[in-house]
Amino acid sequence: MILAVDVGNTNIVLGCLDKDRTYFVERLSTNRQKTELEYAIDIKNVLEIYKIAPGDLEGGIISSVVPQITGILRRSLEKLLHGSVKVVGPGLKTGLNIQMDNPGQLGSDLVVGAVAAIAEYPVPLIFVDMGTATTIAAVDEHKNYIGGAILPGVRTSLDSLVARAAQLSQVSLEPPKRKIGKNTMECLRSGIIYGNAACIDGMIDRFEEELGRKATVIATGGMARVIVPQCRREIILDDDLLLKGLLVIYEKNRK
Repeated sequence: MILAVDVGNTNIVLGCLDKDRTYFVERLSTNRQKTELEYAIDIKNVLEIYKIAPGDLEGGIISSVVPQITGILRRSLEKLLHGSVKVVGPGLKTGLNIQMDNPGQLGSDLVVGAVAAIAEYPVPLIFVDMGTATTIAAVDEHKNYIGGAILPGVRTSLDSLVARAAQLSQVSLEPPKRKIGKNTMECLRSGIIYGNAACIDGMIDRFEEELGRKATVIATGGMARVIVPQCRREIILDDDLLLKGLLVIYEKNRK
């Protein structure tokens, strides 16, 4: 069993898993001000909730899109695990063939998501990660990562709109009873939820046009459970996708 940690701009997703099962998945807030010790205590508390001792863990692996805390978090895990922790990046084998103009610019979260999707699902495939940003990536029938798209995340869009429109306020992200809203709050919720669902549907159509065939579509990320049920395309929800990818990469780099 390993501890896998995916660091995003808003949340840190962590979980314990092995080849047979995922023991838990939890989220912590990404906080750039926390120290190594504070993160170590937070993670130790999560492990204790699930009655997992650090000694039960073979090792740890991190994927991070927040460089400011990558090293801090790695050292935190090393305090807990009393050993070295792998970080997805240069020098770590992923087995992914990246056909981008500059493969080194591809975020580690997209690398990990692609590795997991290829291991779990038929290709060609499209995977959608809905967090601070919504990223959509494509893998062709030869298991090559060929590119993708980035757009503002659901919550990011809502926060920006509310901040710039004096007469709008924050709303809960629950689907309204009707698409055609009858008041400001209903209209805002309809636009955010059904508008993002329509965007995902439309982007899948456009990706498949370029792929030249139907693709398996997988979604993950904190907002996926809100938006994907409103989509008209068939999309597989996989909350553990990135953690599974971290396990695959860990196994590829096992000494």
